[in-house]
Amino acid sequence: MGQTTFDDDELLSEATDETRATVEEHLAAARAELPTADAVWETDADNVLGALNGLSAALDTDDAADSLRQAKKEYLLGQQAGVFDEDDELGAELESVADLLTTLQTAHEQVGELTSTVPQLRSGLQEAHASADAGGSDGGDSAEADEAEA
Repeated sequence: MGQTTFDDDELLSEATDETRATVEEHLAAARAELPTADAVWETDADNVLGALNGLSAALDTDDAADSLRQAKKEYLLGQQAGVFDEDDELGAELESVADLLTTLQTAHEQVGELTSTVPQLRSGLQEAHASADAGGSDGGDSAEADEAEA
């Protein structure tokens, strides 16, 4: 069995490597948990509400957000400890995924609003057309009669 050393530089180097690996692991998990482009773009729905529900499910980013949060926490700790340089690429990658996640979350909220609005809109349109059909049958006959007289 090898001799264990407690040299500060060696321990710091080991801790740096472990911190970077942990951040990279959480970042990779966050990326893997993002929806695929096809999941957001394609649908098998029969109607708009089904498409919106499918899109809402595809835009769910809770797991990706959790992984990104863990990655950022580890990164911030490492940054405070001087593990990462000011211009570290890992920081830029974290921000890129965070920006994409923010866009996905905004889209998810917008789809959620549409998901509740579209059925109300449909119902309102059905009522408007039903009223027009009920009231319009007399009005339609008199309009045709007016045209016939002319």
